[in-house]
Amino acid sequence: MYKIYVDGQHGTTGLLVNERLASHPEVEILEIPYEKRHDRELRKNLLNEADLVFLCLPDEAVEDTVGLVTNPNTKIIDASTANRINDSWVYGLPELSAAHREKVAGASRVSNPGCHATASVVALYPLVEAGIISKETAVPLFSITGYTGGGKKMIETYETTEERAYKAPRQYALGLTHKHVPEIMVRSGLDVKPILMPVVSNFPRGLAVTLPMSVKDLKKSVTKKKLYELYKKYYGDSTFIRVHVADETDDLVDNAFDVQGSNDTNYLDLYIYGNDEQIQVISRLDNLGKGASGAAIQNMNIMLGMDETTGLL
Repeated sequence: MYKIYVDGQHGTTGLLVNERLASHPEVEILEIPYEKRHDRELRKNLLNEADLVFLCLPDEAVEDTVGLVTNPNTKIIDASTANRINDSWVYGLPELSAAHREKVAGASRVSNPGCHATASVVALYPLVEAGIISKETAVPLFSITGYTGGGKKMIETYETTEERAYKAPRQYALGLTHKHVPEIMVRSGLDVKPILMPVVSNFPRGLAVTLPMSVKDLKKSVTKKKLYELYKKYYGDSTFIRVHVADETDDLVDNAFDVQGSNDTNYLDLYIYGNDEQIQVISRLDNLGKGASGAAIQNMNIMLGMDETTGLL
C-alpha cells in the first residue's frame, strides 16, 4: 500500500481527490484534521511520510510547501497553476505522446494540467505537430464550463444567489488574460498566445472547448475525415481520450451538443463537426474529472507504476 497525503484536502479539488482515493485499492490516505490544517510541523511530517503528495493549494503557497519536503522519495503532484510551464516539473498529460508518458512515469514532480488547458491542448497538439495549424497562429478557443471550477466561493454564490446574472452564461477573463493561456500556448507548441474566451454557466460540472477553423486559412488543407484519422492516430490507444467519428449524432440532444456528457468520468471526448469550408473541433471533459481530480489520480497511478485506470473505471 502506498501512503498518500493531500495537502489542501478540504478544498474543492482536494475533497474530490480524497473521494477518489477512498475507493482506490492500493493506497492509504494520510489525513489531517480540519482544525490542524495550518499546523506547519504536522503538515511537514505528513508530507515527508507520504510516498506521494497532492498539492491542492493556492499558487502562492506551493513553493513554500515544496520546500518542506525533505524526503527524496516523496513524489509530488501539484494541482495549482504554479508549475505548469516550469521545465523542472513534468506536465501531467501523458496521452500527448509516448515521450510524455515516459516522463510522467519517471517523474518525482508532476504538474497537473488545468481544465480549460487540458481540453484545448488535446485538441491543438496534434494539429500543431502535424503542421496543420501554424505555430504563429493566434488560435481562437471558445470554452464553456460549469461553476464548480471556480472553487468554494463561486460554488456557494451559484447555489445561493437569486441575482439574474448568475442564471445565464457569463463571459469572464474579458481582458483575454485567463491563467490557462500561457499553459495552452507552451504545451500546444504555439509561439503566440491563443485567444481563450471562457464562459462560466449555471450548471455544476462539465466543460467543452471549441476550436473553430477556416480550412482555407490552415497551413495544410484538411477535411473532417482527415482530422478524425489524425486524432485516431494520436489518441486511438489512449484509455481516457475517445475520438468520435466526424459529424457524430448519437450523442447530440435535440441536434445540439451536450456539454455535460462526459461528467462523472475521467474521459475526454473529441468531436468534429462542420462543412467543407469551416470545421470545429469540440473537446469535452468533466472539469472536476479529467480536468482536475481524475487526471491527478491517473498521474499518480502512472508515477507509482500502477495501471493508470486503477480507481478511475
